Amino acid sequence: MNKNVGGIDRKARLVVGPLLLLVGIAAFLGAVPLGTLGSAVSVVVGAVLTVTGATQRCPLHVLLGVNTCPVDAR
Repeated sequence: MNKNVGGIDRKARLVVGPLLLLVGIAAFLGAVPLGTLGSAVSVVVGAVLTVTGATQRCPLHVLLGVNTCPVDAR
């Protein structure tokens, strides 16, 4: 799979993903009142955003035909 995540899309994923992971973990520990479902969703979404931002590959972008990666970075 070619790289399809770049620019602001990648930066946003690399900022928001880890933040959601931290919020989800804090919720599991009881520091943030999200509940079990909210914390699980936060951890899963945060992990997906972090991994797709780090690898610059997003399967959903492939399905939707979206490419935010600059041409020279492929």
